[in-house]
Amino acid sequence: MNIPRFALTPGEPSGIGPDLLIQLAQTEYFSQLQAELIVIADPDMMMQRAATLGLPLQLGDVSTNDKRRSNQSGKLNILAVKCPEAVIPGELNKANAPYVLETLTRAATGCTRGEFDALVTAPLHKGIINDAGIPFTGHTEFLAELTKAKLPVMMLAAKYQTTNNKNNELRVSLATTHLPLKDVSSAITKRSLAQVIEVLHHDMTTKFGIKNPHILICGLNPHAGEGGHMGMEEIETITPVIESYQQKGMNLTGPLPADTLFTPKYLDTADAVLAMYHDQGLPVLKHVGFGHAVNITLGLPIIRTSVDHGTALDLAGTGKAHLGSLIAAIDAANKMSQARL
Repeated sequence: MNIPRFALTPGEPSGIGPDLLIQLAQTEYFSQLQAELIVIADPDMMMQRAATLGLPLQLGDVSTNDKRRSNQSGKLNILAVKCPEAVIPGELNKANAPYVLETLTRAATGCTRGEFDALVTAPLHKGIINDAGIPFTGHTEFLAELTKAKLPVMMLAAKYQTTNNKNNELRVSLATTHLPLKDVSSAITKRSLAQVIEVLHHDMTTKFGIKNPHILICGLNPHAGEGGHMGMEEIETITPVIESYQQKGMNLTGPLPADTLFTPKYLDTADAVLAMYHDQGLPVLKHVGFGHAVNITLGLPIIRTSVDHGTALDLAGTGKAHLGSLIAAIDAANKMSQARL
């Protein structure tokens, strides 16, 4: 059987992304993984980082036309993209910002052409890309524009134990993403909420293989508005949208108060949660799974997963970066690619 092939991007070269990929290559997990991993990066930078870490590393030149093969311990297959200037671990350099976007572009276009079955990304640094004069909001928006996706939807997922000690997965998507709190209410319209629900339901079905997924939907206000006494958004916007899709057969529950939604009574029967804003849903998710959670971009024509943490410049080159979230991101990509076949 032909194994899947994933593109991996190391993100910000002065951060822990290169460390993670080099450390990953040393693990039993890497050599036993039923998927081929191809790193898109500067070979010289990767070898220099391996030397800094004191880890053995071989690089294999590959073509995406090559026959797919298992990973070899201590060896990364690499598609070369050159970094303009030398990389010093922990020190940002805006001259290298275009390199970060070039690796992403090569990986994403490879996914759209069928060269790769999924894209797994290590963390980048949004600030240094903007400092380089390149307007940049983040991975999600960049990949959406590159792949001509209409509406990307952010999801984070992590494993947790249910009340009956079964392993389950908490998946939290967002109706809005990186907005100031004062702008959230006006950003949630019937149209925008409907679009997010459609993307979430579609991708839960096609990328996760879950037929008619049960989706819990948060209210925006405390106590889901308390019947209009704490805000009218639930009555005027959220409830009508939910009811319209319930009538079409979608298994939606809500709007529910966010302070009680994240309890076993609801989560043990849910496939996903839709939160209204960033800090409504993600603190719970990260409390459950920080260090082994995965960031998934829904609404793209490709599968894209990512780590749930930042560049950790202070850890770059120290060997102290933890692999948990990267392994979770690879596992999620593998599971989703299999469900899509």
